[in-house]
Amino acid sequence: MINGKGSAARRFRLLMILLSAGISFWWGCFIGWNLSRGPMDFQAVYYGSRTLLLHHNPYSVTDVERTYHAEDALSQSPTPRQFQNMTLYVNTPGTLLFVAPLALLPLRVGQVLWMILSVGGLCLAAFLIWDMAALEGALVAGCLVCFMLLNCQVLFGGGNTAALVIGLCTIAAWCFIEGRFVPAGIVFMAISLLVKPHDSGLIWMYFLIAGGAYRRRALQSAALTAALALAAMLWIWVVAPTWLNDWQSNLAAISGPGGINDPRPVALTAASANNVVSLQAVFSIFTGNPWVYNLASYLVCGSLLCVLIFTTIRTTITRNKILIALAALAPLTTLITYHRVHDTKLLLITIPACAMLWATRGRIGWTALLLTSAAIFVNADIPLAVIGGLTDKLHIATSALTGPVLTVLIARPGQELLLATAVFYLWIYTKRSMETEVVPVVSERN
Repeated sequence: MINGKGSAARRFRLLMILLSAGISFWWGCFIGWNLSRGPMDFQAVYYGSRTLLLHHNPYSVTDVERTYHAEDALSQSPTPRQFQNMTLYVNTPGTLLFVAPLALLPLRVGQVLWMILSVGGLCLAAFLIWDMAALEGALVAGCLVCFMLLNCQVLFGGGNTAALVIGLCTIAAWCFIEGRFVPAGIVFMAISLLVKPHDSGLIWMYFLIAGGAYRRRALQSAALTAALALAAMLWIWVVAPTWLNDWQSNLAAISGPGGINDPRPVALTAASANNVVSLQAVFSIFTGNPWVYNLASYLVCGSLLCVLIFTTIRTTITRNKILIALAALAPLTTLITYHRVHDTKLLLITIPACAMLWATRGRIGWTALLLTSAAIFVNADIPLAVIGGLTDKLHIATSALTGPVLTVLIARPGQELLLATAVFYLWIYTKRSMETEVVPVVSERN
C-alpha cells in the first residue's frame, strides 16, 4: 500500500500525514490557545508588525508594550517571561513585512490564518519528502515523517515561524532538485531566507555552490530576498531611525545571562537551555565564557562546513549527492548557531538520503537509519519532555571533568546525535564524490 508512486500510495501517504499533523495540531492548540491571547511566538511577530503599522518602533520594548496593552485585555495575563518573549522583538525586519498583512486583522483571525499557513506548509513539505523517498524506502520514510509530525506540539502550540520557514525551505529544495514548479520554489526559498535565514541559509548556500541551474535558482532567490529585506528596512528606518541599535540591544538582552536564549546551564532553572540545540549549549557546560563556547562551536561546525564546500566544488553534482549533502547540512544548521528544538524539524530533509542508503542495507544502511532515527527521536517534543523531566532532578557534581561530561551525555544527547548525523552524511558525501555517476539533466517543468 505505501510502496511505489501510484495514486493509491500517494493518497495513503497524504492521509497518514494529515492524521499525524492533525494530532499534533489538536494537542498544540490545547496547549497554546490556553495561554494568554493564544500562541506566544506568533504574538511576538504579530505585535511587532502591528506596532510598525501604527508608525512606532517594533524594536522598542516600550512601543510594543503600548501596542499590546491597547488591545482588549483578556482575563488571563502572561507571566513576566512570556511577556518579555512577546515585547522584546528580535525577529528580522523581513518578518515584519511578511506578517504585516496578518497584523492588519484581529489577533484571533491572524492566528487562525497563520496556523493554516504553517501547518499546511509543513504538511506539504512532509508529503513531498515522503514521495521523493517512496521508491527507495517508503516504509522507513513514512515512519520517520509521521513520527516527526506527531511531535510538533510545541511548534504548533507556540505558532513559531520555524514551522512555515522549514516547510517553505523544504518545498523549495524539492522544486530545485526535481526541476518542477521552479518559480514557486524560488519564491518559497526567498521567503524562508527573509524570515529565518539561520534556518534555511545553509540549504540555500549549497544550491549556490552546486553551480549550473541550481546556482541560478539560488541567486534568483537571494535577489528576491534582498529586495524584500531592503523594502522592510527602509520602511522601519522611516518610522524609527534608531531601530538597528534597538535590535542589537534586544538581541544582547535575550541572549545574555538569564535571557530566554541563554545556552548556559545556569538557565536550566528557567527551562530555557533544555530547548537550545546549538553546540553552544554543550560547550557552555565546560566554560561559562561566551567567547570561548561560541568560538568552539564555530570551529567545529565551520570545519565540517569547509569540508562540504570543498567537496562540492570538486565533485560532479548529481541528485543522489544533493540528497546526501542536504542530509549533512540539516543537522549542521541547528548546531552552528542559536537554534531551539523546534528548528530540528529541518531534519525532515535528511529522510530521502536515509531511505536511499537504507535501500542498500549493509552497515552504511543500518548506520544511516539508526543515526537519523535517533537524532529525530531525541529532539522530538514528547521524548525531549520525558528526558527533561528525568534530568531536571539530577544533581551531578561539576568539580571534576567527569561531571560536565556526564551532564553532556545525559542532559544534551540531542546535540551529540545531531553532530554524529552531520559527520556521517558528510563522510558519505565525500566518499560518493570519488564515484562516477551519470549527471542528470535538470529541467524546469511547471
